[in-house]
Amino acid sequence: MHNDSPNPRGRRRARNLIIGAAVVAAVGTSGVYLATANADEAAPGKIEAESWSAQNGARTENTADSGGGKNVGWLADGDWMQYDKVTIGAQLSARIAANNRAGGSIELHLGSPAGALVATFPVAYTGGWQKWTTVTATAASVPSGPQTLVAVMKSGQKSDFVNVNWFALGDGTRPPATATVAPPAPSSAAPTGGTSPTTSAPAPAGGWVDVDQAKWQAELAAFNQLKQLPVPAGTTRVAEFHTDCSVSNEAKDDPIVLPGLSGASHMHTFFGPTVDANTKPADLFARKTNCNAPGDNSAYWVPQLLRNGQPVKIKSFRVYYGSRLPDPSVTVPFPPGLVMVHGDAKRQVATQKGAPGQFWCAGSAETGRSADGNWPVCAPGGNLIFQLTFQDCWDGKHIDSPDHKSHMGGAKNGKCQGDYPVAIPNLSFMVNYESLGGDGLALSSGMASSMHGDFVNAWKPENLGPLVKVCLDAKAKCGTTPSFTGG
Repeated sequence: MHNDSPNPRGRRRARNLIIGAAVVAAVGTSGVYLATANADEAAPGKIEAESWSAQNGARTENTADSGGGKNVGWLADGDWMQYDKVTIGAQLSARIAANNRAGGSIELHLGSPAGALVATFPVAYTGGWQKWTTVTATAASVPSGPQTLVAVMKSGQKSDFVNVNWFALGDGTRPPATATVAPPAPSSAAPTGGTSPTTSAPAPAGGWVDVDQAKWQAELAAFNQLKQLPVPAGTTRVAEFHTDCSVSNEAKDDPIVLPGLSGASHMHTFFGPTVDANTKPADLFARKTNCNAPGDNSAYWVPQLLRNGQPVKIKSFRVYYGSRLPDPSVTVPFPPGLVMVHGDAKRQVATQKGAPGQFWCAGSAETGRSADGNWPVCAPGGNLIFQLTFQDCWDGKHIDSPDHKSHMGGAKNGKCQGDYPVAIPNLSFMVNYESLGGDGLALSSGMASSMHGDFVNAWKPENLGPLVKVCLDAKAKCGTTPSFTGG
């Protein structure tokens, strides 16, 4: 349990989207009951807050509230919890605690975080993170039948501001329980000792998703049959190839972090094929791409850059594929369906000159900083740029993880080993903007420090394999095809 320190910033953590695959809701005609591990203790019409089917930014802890069990904490502006197949009444209530005097509200929306507003619970300071009170609201309308309900946190500042123990969505008769498994607790930790998660079937999104081992082994066998080419004199001995892409679309969607929730994300700029909230890795192979490396149907995206609220045009977007290992010859292609996220959209810290995670000037010198110090000012002839470099050691088992990062790791002592034994190509996004930097800039996700990138592998194996074998494994520089370049 966290303590009742008046400084909520001390409680913040990295936020992940978690899907509780094993949660089953049993719905009555005028109330709701979600069966969990402590289902027999639940009251009619009451949802334990931790019984989400999906969430962003939530974390559970032991509660001091009456009845014991767990409550949900670490909730800040924009975080949300989703509950599926619930029936909603007119009179609603929520059990909350708050140790942040800024306060805020909890909005209930239908279908998605951006769906129709049903009701709003006020949140005010209660005297501590375990000082509980019940707040009430009346539904603006009462939809009939089972619904998807999303509780969205709203506050005028970015720190944690509320804990939630339960919601009550109306009176009704308690139906029989149909499940006894609680959703897994959020975790950004990778599996230890190579141990797989206990669930054998992957969650539909946001959980540990197993690689198709049969398909992966077949692709790996074909790769191992490829032959390296002689590297001619004059070739630059850097393990590298690249793909250049242009903007395909922009949307408030994120099929990795918020799958199926159209309009629920901040605005993203997508490169390669067109992408929406429902896009799956397999879908990309059937779509046209604007990336120029043959066989690359992969999807790439970053948050939109804005100046005074208006989008900043992308000048160019290049993805370098390389290896940072002293011996790159162990590098193999990506497994089928691999997805990765790098960076943290929730990170909102100053990036003064010299701080890590900088935007910088390409083609000209930096001549100053914005008034807030977070953005460089570039001399004429240059442009604003960001380089985003992903992890390149894979756990060999999963193509996704709860935080979309924990199936990936970094090298130790120059090798991919331990929990991350498989060396795959290292991605580096180079995002160039039609901007000289300066004042008025912001990302759709917030401050410059929130820059992040997403990748969905849709390379055709017959194209990716030769690029890895001929270019990366031989530590030789190539372009968009497995042919050598110098300089």
